[in-house]
Amino acid sequence: MDVNDSVEIKASDREIVIMREFDAPRELLWEAWTNPKLVAQWWGPDGFTTEIETMDVRVGGVWRLTMIGPDGKRYPNASVFQEVVKPERLVFRHGGGKKGESANFDACWTFEDLGGRTRVTIRMICATKEERDLIVKTYGAIEGGKQCLCNFAKFVAKLQAEGSR
Repeated sequence: MDVNDSVEIKASDREIVIMREFDAPRELLWEAWTNPKLVAQWWGPDGFTTEIETMDVRVGGVWRLTMIGPDGKRYPNASVFQEVVKPERLVFRHGGGKKGESANFDACWTFEDLGGRTRVTIRMICATKEERDLIVKTYGAIEGGKQCLCNFAKFVAKLQAEGSR
């Protein structure tokens, strides 16, 4: 797949699963995902920028970021890493949202080695169907997740191109 290929999306009452294959080794994807200086360059849906306040990628480590929308609106997020298995899996509890509306879910990103290629799978698991519906309807979790993976693919392709020079 190249950066323009579509991602695979599955959804159930409490879960959203988004998958994409990358023509890159998982160690490179892991570095691009866990290095805050790199994450800030690709994280978020189209048109958004990201400011990383802190990103401590270890069990119990806190990750605070603010996504800034194309209209300048700021979306603060806070997560705590629950599991870190380099370079295979990251699990974190995500929190954020507007006043009176929580966008809380558990996120699991897996990086599956396909022999020089990598399959990345994002699982967002909500406590209830209502919480899942909130993150889909209010925050655009499915489309935003798809765009985030596409931006990740473009960024990783750029890293690879720079590395081959």
